[in-house]
Amino acid sequence: MNLRRLSLIASFVLLPALASCSDVPMIDAPLSDGALAAVTDEAGAPKDQLARQIDDLFTKEGLGETRALVVMYGGKIVAERYGPDYNKDTRFVSWSMAKTVTAVMIGMLVSDGRLRLDESVPEPRWNRPQEPRGEITLRQLLQMRSGLRHTEAGDPPYESSEVRMLFMDGRDDMADWATAESLEAEPGAQFEYSSNTTVILADIAARVLTNSKDSETRRAIVDDYLRTRLFAPLAMESMVPEYDASGTLIGGSLMHANARDWARFGEFLRNKGSYRGSQLIPRKWIEFMTSPSPRSEFYGAQTWLNRDSGLDRDEKLQDRGPETMFAAIGHMGQYILVSPEQRLTVVRLGHSNPEERKAMLQHLLDIVELYPER
Repeated sequence: MNLRRLSLIASFVLLPALASCSDVPMIDAPLSDGALAAVTDEAGAPKDQLARQIDDLFTKEGLGETRALVVMYGGKIVAERYGPDYNKDTRFVSWSMAKTVTAVMIGMLVSDGRLRLDESVPEPRWNRPQEPRGEITLRQLLQMRSGLRHTEAGDPPYESSEVRMLFMDGRDDMADWATAESLEAEPGAQFEYSSNTTVILADIAARVLTNSKDSETRRAIVDDYLRTRLFAPLAMESMVPEYDASGTLIGGSLMHANARDWARFGEFLRNKGSYRGSQLIPRKWIEFMTSPSPRSEFYGAQTWLNRDSGLDRDEKLQDRGPETMFAAIGHMGQYILVSPEQRLTVVRLGHSNPEERKAMLQHLLDIVELYPER
């Protein structure tokens, strides 16, 4: 056998090993028809790259389960994909994305002249002589700096204020349970993220809208206000908020809507409270929600900011994307990412544990970075 033939045989034998070397570029598997069909031809970003990044979110290991993804660019849906057993009509739980909805409701009441940012709030338990909690303002509650002794996470979890309020001894009257907490700091002095705080905001809204203590009346009036002033104008027809046994909106955790409606809400925020030419809330309120508070560069008013790893909630991860990007974020990886500079809203809904969530978010930001900044 001549040397030329031996060389040819050797090249075929060594091919698998060579392909595994780090200096040999790996070739991505062809995208499926379904992956390509999830992206429109006018996506505002390279279609194949966008389809690839979206496909990774649904198929790569270590990211958890992505159940829905919607990308809106320039006010139009340019990409949309769902996992098995989910579709455009499926309602997904908000978890803490609900907080941003509650902040909008409070803003509408402020614009109506029924609440004031820098005055004491209508909470009977706090409105007594020599009561230090009477110094807490609406602004401080919105910016998570009330000073109340609230623990969002505990070890074990069932000892946290959030879990006790939602599922244990506070579940029937969540606002009563949350407002009974004592102060651990001077009102306004420090940031502490708290679902209990948002339930207090929801209770304040109910107290402003009705004097009734009847649970069904409270629920019906708050529900009607939300639907008339926010959900119906935005065509968020799938939205279903939850209420506790006392008729208080569970405004920090439990609202349900399909992925398109969550994207509509993101677009409403991106357009500073405007939808199809109608200004539903003053622009300044959305600017307030998306501006850092005096005690946190990464948090505004019930809204996460892309500063100091606010979107990541992990200081070890580098911030990515425009500084002006902000988000409504929920437990286990629910995201409405809004980037006004890119005319972009990205919604991801699913289930990721804490470690999976870190990796998943980096893939989600890969999608964001496909779009140019203006």
